[in-house]
Amino acid sequence: MGTALRVGVAVVVLAVVVVALAWVFQRRLVYLPFGGPDGPAAAYLNGGRDVVLHTGDGLDLAAWWAPATGPAEDRTVLVAPGNGGSRVLRAPLARALAAEGFDVLLVEYRGYGGNPGSPTEEGLAADVDAAYRYLVEERGVAPDRLVLFGESLGGAPLTRLATERPVGALVLRSPFTSLADVGARAYPFLPVRALLRDRFPLLEHVRSVRAPVAVVAGAADEIVPVEQSRAVAEVAGASYVELPGVRHNDEELNSGPAVVDAVVRISGG
Repeated sequence: MGTALRVGVAVVVLAVVVVALAWVFQRRLVYLPFGGPDGPAAAYLNGGRDVVLHTGDGLDLAAWWAPATGPAEDRTVLVAPGNGGSRVLRAPLARALAAEGFDVLLVEYRGYGGNPGSPTEEGLAADVDAAYRYLVEERGVAPDRLVLFGESLGGAPLTRLATERPVGALVLRSPFTSLADVGARAYPFLPVRALLRDRFPLLEHVRSVRAPVAVVAGAADEIVPVEQSRAVAEVAGASYVELPGVRHNDEELNSGPAVVDAVVRISGG
């Protein structure tokens, strides 16, 4: 076997191995969970309570309830986080929203924050549906007083939920058009669109959302290209706020005034 042929074979073998590893371990690249919190909800949230969400496929998921600390106006926000961390990282957002008079439910996905199960696209859809049912059926929240807040990846299952359940409004923070679009940009050397198991076609679903939509994005987002967030806002006919110089995980996008104000405005506050 000639040198050129051996090199060619080696390159092909390496490519096959890389693609195979990407197929097997792709969900470890998508979902980046932290373990459970060091204490109960009350240790992180004023008046916070630990609650349990019961999914349609039989899981019991820990979540946090944060009651309004500002003048209560019978408004509730369901927060679905991005792909990394745990509910502890979303406590500042919950506190900021509670101070504006919102009750807040911080969802924790399966496989995150000490919860059982493993995250998948269908699994996250079941998790946010369990959160919705908890609020509407157990707490008696009126659907038209419920705001869905999706952070990055969390915007995808919540957008799907908004096409299946009545809600008052949908706020998307750093939304992508689809996970496949983000993956293809991050890994241009891989056939992402052919390999991806969990696709999260947010743009496709947002076309069918009938509730008001707001989008907040960072102009310097290095994870979700701001062009994708702009596309989502345009298709949804959403109110749109773009923060100059702000990156994906900057504080301004986690719990900053622009994010909180987007929720207040769309809920009629």
